[in-house]
Amino acid sequence: MKIVGIVGSNADFSYNRILLNFIAKNFKKLIDVEVLDIKDVPMFNQSDDQTNSEAIQYLNKKIVEADGVIIATPEYNHSIPSALQSVLEWLSFKIHPLDGKPVMIVGASYDVQGSSRSQLHLRQILDAPGVNAVVMPGNEFLLGEVHKAFDENENLKDTQTTQFLEGCIKKFIRFINVVNIVESPEGMKDVSSTEDLNATGTIDTTIEGIDMKADDWVEQAAKATGAVEGDAYVKLNRGVLTVNQINHFLNSMPAELTYADSNNQFLYYNYKLEEDEMLASRNPAQVGSPLADCHPERAFSSVAWVIQQLRNGKEDVVRTKVPTHGPDKFVVHNYQAIRDADGNYLGINEYVQDIQPIIDWYLEQTGQLLTGGGVDAASGATTKVDTVSSATVKG
Repeated sequence: MKIVGIVGSNADFSYNRILLNFIAKNFKKLIDVEVLDIKDVPMFNQSDDQTNSEAIQYLNKKIVEADGVIIATPEYNHSIPSALQSVLEWLSFKIHPLDGKPVMIVGASYDVQGSSRSQLHLRQILDAPGVNAVVMPGNEFLLGEVHKAFDENENLKDTQTTQFLEGCIKKFIRFINVVNIVESPEGMKDVSSTEDLNATGTIDTTIEGIDMKADDWVEQAAKATGAVEGDAYVKLNRGVLTVNQINHFLNSMPAELTYADSNNQFLYYNYKLEEDEMLASRNPAQVGSPLADCHPERAFSSVAWVIQQLRNGKEDVVRTKVPTHGPDKFVVHNYQAIRDADGNYLGINEYVQDIQPIIDWYLEQTGQLLTGGGVDAASGATTKVDTVSSATVKG
């Protein structure tokens, strides 16, 4: 889960920056936190519109692409710093990246009460119509006497404080999931309970007697079935190819391909890149696993919803754009229903592709231009469907 942490101070030294860095370092197994400073953001001035300045647009883009935001605020004169107030003014003037965005507030100050009064004020600001953030209620993390709280390695000294903070982070993850369901497309609901993402059943093609979660499932399954490989020929419906030729053919496709069967078991992907080079990361040990083991729990509802659309014939394909690869890419995840000649659902063909080169080629060939409608790859609203694209390393 991608989180943006905003330092609520523009000071060169800030305990709230240290706090966010601690969260990013110590809870990286739970969330991926990118800490952002506001030192370069100009003071708000409606008469001198700097909405399109690099500093403001950078914040805008990062917030739009994030699943949620953590704001760490100190307390100045019973309120938030003027620098943070100014940032929120810019982010609610002509752009509104916090609109509908889950936000968690934390804070540190020298006072024994932490930043309780500034946090209360910040909640009121974030609730304003121009900001319209969705702030997590309760679970206030108030770090008082902060000058005594960290050791020389910038780690919290008190174990109970760290445990409480971890509990707040876990609740924020669940809060984001709830907000995603509320903000999800019309008709989408939590269907994860009706879709067996753990693949506990069997179908005609299920290879039984092998642990689906085994890292060497492919090798065990091939041995159990006597599967052909190498230069052995396979007769297809309109062709005869060797297994090697089929592998080369699929790996040459300009997309990342994945096959999951109707039992929700992940059976194949065209393994041509390592996971850190892929648009949707996968690794060889995942093949054979149930889909529940290939996604974070927060995504189960969205994954199940996509499968239900295809399984029930409501859609033949579901598409979603994933904007987190940068403004030079337009990455689309396509979930295509696989059906037999009688229309029976057999599974999902997921193909992930950066279509930006195709768009650029088309425009070059035709001489046409993209105009109007605010085409903006960096700040376009993202779909709430967190689908089969987010396969993660097991364990």
